[in-house]
Amino acid sequence: MALTKTPQEIEIMRRGGAILSRALAAAAALARPGAIIRDLDAAAEASMRAEGAAPAFKGYQTAPSDPPFPSTVCISVNQEVVHGLGNRGLALREGDIVGLDIGCWYQGLCTDMAITVPVGKVSAEDRALMDATRAATLAGVAAAKVGNAIRDISAAVEGSISAASGSASGGKPHGYGIVRALVGHGVGHKVHEAPQVPNYVSPLYRNVKITDGMCLAIEPMVTRGGWQVKTAPDEWTVVTVDGSRAAHFELTVACTEQGTEILTPWPVGY
Repeated sequence: MALTKTPQEIEIMRRGGAILSRALAAAAALARPGAIIRDLDAAAEASMRAEGAAPAFKGYQTAPSDPPFPSTVCISVNQEVVHGLGNRGLALREGDIVGLDIGCWYQGLCTDMAITVPVGKVSAEDRALMDATRAATLAGVAAAKVGNAIRDISAAVEGSISAASGSASGGKPHGYGIVRALVGHGVGHKVHEAPQVPNYVSPLYRNVKITDGMCLAIEPMVTRGGWQVKTAPDEWTVVTVDGSRAAHFELTVACTEQGTEILTPWPVGY
């Protein structure tokens, strides 16, 4: 598929992104102590379907032999970085932090977004982690401009995390780890399109120029410990190797000659 989208396609993604934001808000509103995560998932799916959209993740497979993803929302708790199964009967507890990652199809085009929310009162360290990851996402968005390149986004995200933690050493900002195994991506015609958008500067990724009409999902994943992750036995949930807590925020943006627009605004308060 083409890396760029037409103005008409961006308009459809804009409408789909608004629907997606409202569905995410429906899930986030239920994230309180004692809530069962499958209820958050059901609320998000009902919200988007009521507006004519369909889940992008439910039934998704990375390969034909892989198990299909079973829920509308990826709900990841504490040390779970991303891709937590949203159909679980797990009860949230005071002090948890919960990543909510959601995508939808609307009129043939896909948008994607995520937030991490507190459950009741959380520690100052977890609040700082969430704030730093959110700020890094916005720094990446600010660098996603026509005429720049993907590496400018990577540098902005990495620099923001480094500044939040006070220093950087060996690619790991002191106190935080930037997950390397997972990256942002193009989005629109598919859930995941080229180009890849890493959250750190690396020659391993193509430094693609950002052109008019390019739509990107920018999504830092940051931990309170090491950057290393592994996949849980359920074959989907990605967790930190050292058990440290993680945060994840994501926005879909459209980069055009007129400027960069957030197509999936975070719900108010998040």
